[in-house]
Amino acid sequence: MQQASSLFTRIEYRLARQLFHTRWLPRSPRTQRLTLHLFQRCADAGHPAALSLYGHMLFHRAVSPQDKARGARYVLEAAQSGDRHAQYQAGQIYEHGCAQYPRRDDRAVTWYARAGEAGHPLAAERLARAYRNGELGLPEDPERTGHWQALAESLDSGEAGTRH
Repeated sequence: MQQASSLFTRIEYRLARQLFHTRWLPRSPRTQRLTLHLFQRCADAGHPAALSLYGHMLFHRAVSPQDKARGARYVLEAAQSGDRHAQYQAGQIYEHGCAQYPRRDDRAVTWYARAGEAGHPLAAERLARAYRNGELGLPEDPERTGHWQALAESLDSGEAGTRH
């Protein structure tokens, strides 16, 4: 039954993504509620991409602090499962802080490094800037700046259009 549940979750996620990205479909409140409901069901079932995307949406667009905290929790769960977009978002969460997750430069650096090494160009760019300017509790380091900048440039040239 677990496999059937997993298959159903993948189908629901695919439907939610399609509803989310379909431009010809009217953006009625009903369609939006259905799309968010499907994303939430998939995230609650532990679907890594749904955790990342729905968590990102909740964290950045939710009105209530509880929904923002739930979004951050989803993002961090996806980050721990290896989703590079969620790892970058986890770095953002810890860099800027929020009610449930206070600012922690050391954790921000860890998540940015994981995301950069996994192929997220914005994470590599952020670390290059941090080493260049001595931000996030890091010392100014031209060698590490060069490393992260070169990685960001190589990733950026091969990854146009796949960011969130």
